[in-house]
Amino acid sequence: MELPTPADLRERRNELDLTQSELAERADVSQPLIARIEGGDVDPRLSTLRRIVNALEEAEGGILRAEDLMHSPVYGIEPDDSIKFAIETMNQEGYSQLPVIRDDYPVGIVSLGDVRHVDAEDPGDLPITDVMRESITTVTRETTLDEVDTHLDHHDAVIVIENGEMVGIITDADIAAHLSE
Repeated sequence: MELPTPADLRERRNELDLTQSELAERADVSQPLIARIEGGDVDPRLSTLRRIVNALEEAEGGILRAEDLMHSPVYGIEPDDSIKFAIETMNQEGYSQLPVIRDDYPVGIVSLGDVRHVDAEDPGDLPITDVMRESITTVTRETTLDEVDTHLDHHDAVIVIENGEMVGIITDADIAAHLSE
């Protein structure tokens, strides 16, 4: 996965006839930071890079929404499923976390890190409810990248809901993949 280079950012800004100050204002960062990033003097944090890329895309006329970023279909597990089943599902699907679903609605999330810290003789048979985190954020398809980004600052994933059903999931990896396009 490739993130935009300083030259890519400068080129996009120039194609849009934006000054560094105008881009900085749109991205809510300082103009000197834009200059340092474009000059290759500083590596921005991913959250800062997201804001800059989002500002460029808004200037191009396209505001990114959750539906543009989400990964679908969503693989999930039930609260009563075993830790062993969760690990097998994550390994099979290539994910590091899964939403925990009750009646087709997310009630939590579990990651490989959560199951790694289980202190039991045979943790594989324990139910996911023993290790899942109940804090999960849901958004609609129309939610903007800025809103999704704010949620990802506090949560590992954001679930996209439509008509009361899960239709997608967004993680930092999905954002990074979009930034590299």
